[in-house]
Amino acid sequence: MKINGDVAIVGITDYAQKSLGDVVFVDMPGVGNSVEHGDAIATIESVKAVSDIYAPTSGEIIKINEEISSTPELVNKDPYGKGWLFEIRVAHAHPGMSYAEYNSYLESINH
Repeated sequence: MKINGDVAIVGITDYAQKSLGDVVFVDMPGVGNSVEHGDAIATIESVKAVSDIYAPTSGEIIKINEEISSTPELVNKDPYGKGWLFEIRVAHAHPGMSYAEYNSYLESINH
C-alpha cells in the first residue's frame, strides 16, 4: 500500500506475486464500496492458488485498475507500478509495516 494524501494505492508485494506464481485473474472490489480494515475485499487467482486480498485500511474504493482485467500478468511484471489493483479513500489510517520491517519479517519466515 502506498499512501498519497488520503488515498491508499493497493497492490501486492513482489514477494507475494512471486509466491503466487503467474496471476491469471483478479476479482476486484466495486467502486463505491465501503471497506473495513482487515476485511477480505478481493481475490487474486494464480496458477497455484486463489487468495484473498484484505483491506489494508478502512475507507471507500474510489478506483480500480481496469487494465488488470485484461492483463492480469501486470501484477507479476510490475507489482509496484502498473500492477497496482485499486485505490481506497482512507477513512481511518491504520499503521502498517514499513518497508524495512516487512523485509525483516520476510527474512525471519524464510530461515
